[in-house]
Amino acid sequence: MSTLLVLLVVATLYFVVKGCIIVEQQEVVIIQRLGKYKETLSAGLNFIIPFIDAPKNISRKVTVNYRDGTSNSYMQKTNRIDLRETVIDFPRQSVITKDNVSISINAVLYFQIFNPEKSVYGVENLYEAIEKLTQTTLRQLIGKLELQETLTSRDKINTELRETIDSASDKWGVKVNRIELQDITPPSDIQAAMDKQMKAEREKRAMIYEAEGQKESAIRIAEGEKEAAIRQAEGEKEAAILKAEGIAQARMVEAEAEKEAINRIIEALSSKGQADKYLIAMKYLDTMKDITSGKDNKIVYMPYEASAVLSSVDGIKELLTAKKSA
Repeated sequence: MSTLLVLLVVATLYFVVKGCIIVEQQEVVIIQRLGKYKETLSAGLNFIIPFIDAPKNISRKVTVNYRDGTSNSYMQKTNRIDLRETVIDFPRQSVITKDNVSISINAVLYFQIFNPEKSVYGVENLYEAIEKLTQTTLRQLIGKLELQETLTSRDKINTELRETIDSASDKWGVKVNRIELQDITPPSDIQAAMDKQMKAEREKRAMIYEAEGQKESAIRIAEGEKEAAIRQAEGEKEAAILKAEGIAQARMVEAEAEKEAINRIIEALSSKGQADKYLIAMKYLDTMKDITSGKDNKIVYMPYEASAVLSSVDGIKELLTAKKSA
């Protein structure tokens, strides 16, 4: 009796342990009853009937990264389906561009399972299927592009690759969120040629910038010299105008003074009636001064009219003497 009780307790514990399944958050478990899909267990405590119900095993890719930078990937059997966003780092592969250049390329894909039943029953090995689909689609896209376009069109390649893979994997219950090309490496000889081309382009741009700088500098210098010449000409013009105005004003003042002096002399001589003789004598003396002012002019004779001039001078002298004595 005791042995039967012990066996009953052991069987009960076994059924309890086997019948209880605890599912973690963002995970699900596919349950089959006698080989047929029964239900999908969500997070929390769930119960099944042992021997009749059993979790469905699936294959999941696991990648281990080492400290030296290397990594190792292997397939692991599990009955838990992770609903979180999953990252697959594809190994580097060689693809050929449209212009027959073999390049080495690798990519990273981010996807998420939104239908666990399709991900289990729609494909044999979900992770391997996604990896192979990505590799073949990537080869097809790169084969339509030339090398230069491949290197400069990563965003375009990422977008087309994501749309193609997402459309093809929809029947597997998978949503491809994004895909990124990590590295595109052309052959060493192509890389060397590209480096030389880039160096030549940089030198060309540097020469163009330098020439444009020299041109701009010459233009600025010419404009500065032009502005300086204009300012100098304007200054000289204003100085000449001011000088001419000064000379004219000085001559006017001098003429006014001479006019005043002549008027006074005329007033003084008008009483004697000799004003005309005085003016004639002054003009004659000025003319004689101009005649004898030259460097090579030598006058050794007295003009005939000098006697008339002298008589005018003697008249002026008598006039001034008489006025002083009065």
